[in-house]
Amino acid sequence: MNIAILFGGKSSEHEVSLVSASSVARNIDGQKFKLIPIGISKSGKWFLQSQEELERVQKDQKAAFKIDKNPDKLVNVVPGGKKNAFTVQGKALEVDAVFPVVHGTFCEDGVLQGLLDAAEVPYVGCGTMASALSMDKEMTKKIWNDSGLPVVPYICFTRGDINDSKRYDQLVEKSIAEFGFPLFVKPCNAGSSVGASKASNPREFSMALAEAFTWDDKVLVEKAVNAREIECSVTGNAVIQNQENDFSKVKAYTPGEIEPTHEFYDYDAKYNDPDGAALKIPAGIDGETAKKIQETAVKAYTVLNCSGLSRVDFFIDKDSGKIYLNEINAIPGFTSISMFPKMCEASGLKYKDLISFLIDEAIERFDSRKKLLTSRESPYLDAERRGMVFS
Repeated sequence: MNIAILFGGKSSEHEVSLVSASSVARNIDGQKFKLIPIGISKSGKWFLQSQEELERVQKDQKAAFKIDKNPDKLVNVVPGGKKNAFTVQGKALEVDAVFPVVHGTFCEDGVLQGLLDAAEVPYVGCGTMASALSMDKEMTKKIWNDSGLPVVPYICFTRGDINDSKRYDQLVEKSIAEFGFPLFVKPCNAGSSVGASKASNPREFSMALAEAFTWDDKVLVEKAVNAREIECSVTGNAVIQNQENDFSKVKAYTPGEIEPTHEFYDYDAKYNDPDGAALKIPAGIDGETAKKIQETAVKAYTVLNCSGLSRVDFFIDKDSGKIYLNEINAIPGFTSISMFPKMCEASGLKYKDLISFLIDEAIERFDSRKKLLTSRESPYLDAERRGMVFS
């Protein structure tokens, strides 16, 4: 089976993606899958990478993909092309499924997923709507809140708000009055804590808002919680949940815990400082709390109609013990030592098997969607297409 692995992308997490994809390339079952490496440049163009580059990465445990932007290897995507949707110089690459190992804007926010849906190609991960909702922290919180799930109190600023000085001042005053200091400020649609800041006074608050608005047109301001950071991996198809297929059942895995050495788990702590945080799996919580985390993670995943995989992040207030949902990551970091696969492994699903598991889920979800009507066909023709029998 030919699997196109996508990496790179236009987002600020381009380099993170190269590392994650390299790890997948080294650990995918080579007996079952043939990889077709496709690099997405920072300008958003797709380029087919050489088998020599793939072999270089697979042979070196520390290597990361480098994107060769050879114009003769430019990949085009044909809507409705199905298996032949990806072409280079008019020649189809024959892709059976796509494994997007990409993060951030234009990658896990529904843009890429919509393109793959239009191409009619199976892909690992959440669908278009779930990806878009999961990426938008405000929309995620609205849905969770409406579903009775616990979220940290927040206020959302928009670009329109800062263009209206009176409205902007009112929101600043409201944020300080309701939450006090310190405050957390972060773009609604960015990952890896890019553009996120902790503000301890009005001046820092103003600077944090300015920084966040360089990354997005919507910014979230949250009450700072004196929190432990707990994470939980979830897999499955929230809409189908076919009980006959283990990979489509929604399942939460052993929770883990982040213990940052920085003031909070920011971008530097995640990717630049090797001692930026201690990762504990399982998390240092009692069995009852772990069960509640897992149950809440499943609910959070399900109400967003997620599929494939996601990492659900929590806060546990050190003072009150209250559990809050923080955010959900539809394409989390995916190296062999990243939290998502490590939490799965702690529950018995090894990294190599996890990769196959996610591809199986993607194909099952795609096959299920193919059975749905997309036009007013004859019911008899449709019945034949779906294998139904009329008496």
